[in-house]
Amino acid sequence: MVRNLSTDSYVPLTGSLVPHATVEQGLDWINRQHERLITGIGYSFCISAVEDDRALGQVGLWLGALEHGRATAGYGVAPEARGHGVAAQALLALTAFAWTLPPLHRVELYIEAWNVASVRTAETAGYQREGVLRRHQAIGGRRVDMTIYAALRPD
Repeated sequence: MVRNLSTDSYVPLTGSLVPHATVEQGLDWINRQHERLITGIGYSFCISAVEDDRALGQVGLWLGALEHGRATAGYGVAPEARGHGVAAQALLALTAFAWTLPPLHRVELYIEAWNVASVRTAETAGYQREGVLRRHQAIGGRRVDMTIYAALRPD
């Protein structure tokens, strides 16, 4: 799954997975995901198929602003597993998990406006669009606008 995910033209631009990863590079990426929990940076989970436990993607909760009650979510589904609602189901589960962390009151997503599938995922999982952050993030060597979506802890 990791190697399949690395074949996407966009995914390697947004994280630490290298394009067209070798087996060793894929294992290095998996190890970095494990280190996120150990170092307290966040949680990284494998998305798997219910019927056969096959790996389909990754979803994570990053805790860089936890002291302010905020976290950032991210997800990636391997190209062959897309179009079946997998990311939305994973994001729903991740968000439910997020609310088990007492200091957390808000989970944010940052999505480029052109990424219609990711927008649909966010909205399906109950995230609401809040606005556009101009030139917010560097992706592929250029600063891009990001649309911010958020979920708030239920009252």
